[in-house]
Amino acid sequence: MTMIADAGAADAAYSGTPRETVYRPTHALDLIRSVGMLRRGRTDPTMVIENGVIWRALRTPGGIATLALRAVGGEVRATAWGPGAEEALARVPRLCGRDDDSAGFDPSGHPLIADAAHRHPGIRLARTDEVFDALACAIIEQKVTGMQAFGAWRYLVARFGERAPGPTPRAMAAAPPAAVWRTIPSWTWQRAGVEPPQSKTIVRAAQRGDSIERAVRGTESGAERERILTSLPGIGPWTSAETRIRALGDPDAVSVGDYHLAHQVGYALTGSRTDDDGMLALLAPWQGHRQRVVRLIHASGVQEPRRGPRLAPEDHRAH
Repeated sequence: MTMIADAGAADAAYSGTPRETVYRPTHALDLIRSVGMLRRGRTDPTMVIENGVIWRALRTPGGIATLALRAVGGEVRATAWGPGAEEALARVPRLCGRDDDSAGFDPSGHPLIADAAHRHPGIRLARTDEVFDALACAIIEQKVTGMQAFGAWRYLVARFGERAPGPTPRAMAAAPPAAVWRTIPSWTWQRAGVEPPQSKTIVRAAQRGDSIERAVRGTESGAERERILTSLPGIGPWTSAETRIRALGDPDAVSVGDYHLAHQVGYALTGSRTDDDGMLALLAPWQGHRQRVVRLIHASGVQEPRRGPRLAPEDHRAH
């Protein structure tokens, strides 16, 4: 397997002068809980969390960049390397939830939500502004276990991504652009463990990658973003929601169709599991902030003991 590409070019960038900035949020910020949720497994090549520092490899219009974030007191100290360093630093406030507007959110409607909001005031909804990256990752995660999806993401990014510049704690890479995703051959998808319907969906979406980015970013309406994304073959409400949560910090997105989420929401709010319709009914009082409530439920630590069988996805790698 060819591992992370362009290592030589990245090594040359190591000697470049890093760019730095300090972000001073006007609100409480738990950096790890807010931005750390973007990591796709412990071996995600695009993101490493080590010794309280979040490292991200990303693409910008100016080129590849590595971004390191550390919370110190009430500040976030950011350092970036690579040709895209300035753009990476410009994204830091949005990444840290500056644009997350909680106006109108009332956690007092349920004691668990009120308690979680009180104990975790620094949870913000991060946004990467990387729509296609989030979409490709969400498609890979369709109908499979997290372990399988994270392994496939690692394999594909390591093989086709671009090596991240800077003194990263381990080899890192930015996800490939849409133009590269659409050229990945069928046998490589199989080796990665990505099922044929998902690989075909990514390739089709990659053929329209730039137009998808422009259309989704061109509207602030969650309903319109949902319409744009779900108009693509193979993209349903779950994939749309996961994309909007990661790329745009959508405070109202709910991942309907998730294998565990409805059960977790039902158990946390009523003590009994429920289905998607029941979950939406329970979250209805917080319309406009339903993703915020889901995040607080996760932070509460309340979770139903799992008794059901684990999801057993098909493995197409040997076919």
